[in-house]
Amino acid sequence: MNYWLVKSEPNAYSWDDLVKLGRDHWDGVRNYAARKHMQTMSEGDHVLFYHSVKEKSIVGIAKVVREHYPDPTTDDDRWVAVDLEPVKKLEKPVTLDQIKAEKELSDMVLLKISRLSVQPVTEFEFNFILKMGAE
Repeated sequence: MNYWLVKSEPNAYSWDDLVKLGRDHWDGVRNYAARKHMQTMSEGDHVLFYHSVKEKSIVGIAKVVREHYPDPTTDDDRWVAVDLEPVKKLEKPVTLDQIKAEKELSDMVLLKISRLSVQPVTEFEFNFILKMGAE
């Protein structure tokens, strides 16, 4: 199993939107590195859902329920989508400032390549974030 983080502006598409739909496709990604990560996602992988822009916090956990397929929002076959399903909302959001303050998380892609909308997370980072979100 692999672990990921996806970023979305909550005013465009929020955790609550995913919960309301119950399952949805993650599309519209137009970055080659992010696309490569989406092509690597496997059914059952866990995903941290990050609200970007003003909130800058991880708010929930989703899982991949359909592996990559052509992005339905474009005719350009270079781009892909995956389907996600919500698993649970974190008891409390884990903010970017909290992540930056943790020495153990200093190598997170989120801190190194902050604009990347789909990024890998290690199992250790994933579990550390879950503990932070449960405190």
